[in-house]
Amino acid sequence: MDDQNKNLILATALSFIVILVWFVLFPPPEPDPSLDVSSPELTAPVDGTATVPSAPADGFTQPADAVAATDMETSADAPRIDIETPRLSGSISLLGGRIDDLNLSDYRVTLAEDSPVVTLLQPVGSASAYYALYGWAPGAGIDPASVPGPNTEWKQVSGGTLGVDTPIRLEWSNDSGQTFAREIAVDADYMFTVTQSVTNASDATVSMAPYGLIARHGMPPDLKNFFILHEGVVAMADGELSEVNWDDIPDFEFDPRQGARAETTAVEQNGWIGFTDHYWMSTLIPEPGSAFRQVIKYDERRDIFQTEAVLPTRTIAPGASTSVTTQLFAGAKEWETIRAYQEAGVEGFIDSIDWGWFFFLTKPIFWLLHELNKLIGNMGWSIIGLTLIIKAILFPLAYKSYVSMAKMKELQPQMEALKEAAGDDRQKMQQGMMELYKKEKVNPAAGCLPILLQIPIFFSLYKVIFVTIELRHAPFFGPFRDLSAPDPTTFLNLFGLLPIAAPEPGSIMALIFIGILPLLLGISMWVQQKLNPAPTDPTQQMIFAWMPWVFMFMLGGFASGLVVYWIANNTITFTQQYLIMRSQGYKPDLLGNIKSGFKKRAKTENK
Repeated sequence: MDDQNKNLILATALSFIVILVWFVLFPPPEPDPSLDVSSPELTAPVDGTATVPSAPADGFTQPADAVAATDMETSADAPRIDIETPRLSGSISLLGGRIDDLNLSDYRVTLAEDSPVVTLLQPVGSASAYYALYGWAPGAGIDPASVPGPNTEWKQVSGGTLGVDTPIRLEWSNDSGQTFAREIAVDADYMFTVTQSVTNASDATVSMAPYGLIARHGMPPDLKNFFILHEGVVAMADGELSEVNWDDIPDFEFDPRQGARAETTAVEQNGWIGFTDHYWMSTLIPEPGSAFRQVIKYDERRDIFQTEAVLPTRTIAPGASTSVTTQLFAGAKEWETIRAYQEAGVEGFIDSIDWGWFFFLTKPIFWLLHELNKLIGNMGWSIIGLTLIIKAILFPLAYKSYVSMAKMKELQPQMEALKEAAGDDRQKMQQGMMELYKKEKVNPAAGCLPILLQIPIFFSLYKVIFVTIELRHAPFFGPFRDLSAPDPTTFLNLFGLLPIAAPEPGSIMALIFIGILPLLLGISMWVQQKLNPAPTDPTQQMIFAWMPWVFMFMLGGFASGLVVYWIANNTITFTQQYLIMRSQGYKPDLLGNIKSGFKKRAKTENK
């Protein structure tokens, strides 16, 4: 076995093993139940409410005992204020002033024309309640009934429907001389601005602390539970990102001060906290420069998950007033939108998108893909354009590799002579080959590097395609209407000609009846192999013969955008290798190698 074939087999086998291990340990996720209009009804949530904080003397709030489940009233019959913007629709309940009904107008659940838009927030009493609450936690000596709670009915005093240029104002007064106001505004994308104020018209000084919280009843019904994707709590505290998976939150230690299983983080200046799903997110963002406490809670009795942003206690003298502004992001995790908010002052907000371990690759890869899509207008062609650029960047290394491979071909007769002269003396043969490589300035390991470099790029692109919302429902052409999903074509629907759904991704049928893209992938790998004659060693022959088709079936269940990349990569690699080898005086006999492969197979079958 010559060194060139050894290196090629080593690099190819390593790629195969890495992808095989990845495929076995972390298979493509189950289909999103929310994308199936025939999915069963969701389980109704447990009644109850989020834990409402109270304010001690240390300057920050601590939670009071959890409000009893029967104390949380549903808001179905409460007065509501409509929300209507170009990208959002829904309503705010005057019961507690809850932001608990929100739809994302730009996104639909499925690709069907009659599919409903995505619902992000839902009120208590509906399936999987998910809402945001704001308030003032009472300080020492303050009657909890004198501050607005989750069941306080607010009064709208200005504004009509909440829109981009039409904020609303809510008010509520207690019997002790304090008037509470809440102004809510929303921008053209997904950011709410909530300004809470208190005016003290009494003769006594009062103390209370502002807070905002997001509560979810139970885990999300469309939870992916896939290793490559983070779902759960995402938070930033003074430049340090933290991510807590859903499964880890119930394992927190019970904190008697919080009245629940909880974890608290002090933020000195800048931070945010919230819940993130695959494509959607809700996040509490105090004003930049504000100190606050991030709290993650889990009430196991009522199965309620909660994130809080709790600000320092305010002391309000008689005749004085105070106010605090907090933002609430509730929407899609669009890279361009989130980046704009980061540039406007939300520190590290772009990291709310799960870039993964290879963030130093995934971020620039996505940026380039995004910019290409803005120019081209088609994400499939943008992936092909991205592949061209990546191959151009790696071309100097590829050039050296292919030049080395061409020279190795030229040295083949001398290498055979060395083997014959050395006989069974392997050490003598190795020394002779090393002297030959040194004399001819050939690096036998150069052929491995381009293949090895493709592995982190492959995984990074897979991360980008799977995680980012820009690939969700992104069409290519014809039947390929969602590049984040597996190839929808199959032999069973005549490769997209018949209106028959492909087998369920991950099933045995889907593994067997693969689509057009995996077939093209296998063919492209097979043709690329034929640039070189088949190795004489029977074991090598078998590995080379089976590898394209094994990869074809393995990658058939991956996102079609990733398979498009791999096909484009193989095609460009083949072209580069062919032209470079021709420029070095070696003419690959492509047709001859293909014919010889069939002849050998025919001889084997005849035997």
